[in-house]
Amino acid sequence: MKRNLFLSLIVIVILGLLSACAQQSEDTLVVATDATFPPFEYIDEETKEIIGFDIDLMNAIAERAGLDITYQNVSWDPLLAGMADCQYDMAISAMTITAERAKAFSFSDPYINAGQITVVAIGNTTIGGPDDLVGATIGAQIGTTGAMEAEAIQDSAVKVYDTYELAFLDLANGQIDAVIADYPTAVAFVNQNADRLMVVGDVFTDENYGIAFCMGNDELISQVNAALAGLKTEGFVDELVVKWYGDAN
Repeated sequence: MKRNLFLSLIVIVILGLLSACAQQSEDTLVVATDATFPPFEYIDEETKEIIGFDIDLMNAIAERAGLDITYQNVSWDPLLAGMADCQYDMAISAMTITAERAKAFSFSDPYINAGQITVVAIGNTTIGGPDDLVGATIGAQIGTTGAMEAEAIQDSAVKVYDTYELAFLDLANGQIDAVIADYPTAVAFVNQNADRLMVVGDVFTDENYGIAFCMGNDELISQVNAALAGLKTEGFVDELVVKWYGDAN
């Protein structure tokens, strides 16, 4: 009898632990990100962890709002499709808030303005901004607002890439004339390749990044927006700009 009672107690304890683990898993929110957008999200070569502006911000929001989160590294197009299908609870990935995307999933309040800018190879004296890109071969990452802006330029030949890293590599190697990218992303790649690339002209679009949510998750959106507002008021977002942007000049 004692042996059976002991075994029964063990079973109860195990079932309780499994139930707790299942509950913990259910409470963990999956945050999708495409970790190819330095300085916003990318893989640290030493630790192999995802780091960047967006990760610091999301971690701070989660801490303030009391959210348990885990990150899932997803390529850009599957990330957008996955958010539309509610495969992920949230996504933070230098994502511009657009009317078209807002039809498929919800957004937080904006957390930073990051318009488009032009990048060319060092020594290029013919391109000084988007007005000089008529008839040029322009690179951008597929599915981004940079690609949309490139396609709107008259007689341009647009070459799209899976990542901006590949676009900037082709630019540095003389395969394309220019790259159009979000200003922070452009700054990061120019800083890494200051002997080969340079930013030209001014930011020529007004765009805001937001955190994406599965459509209709109003309670979570409210929690995140409240935490984000507090962090912005306290200057935390400004601190992240100083930490991650650097200077393109």
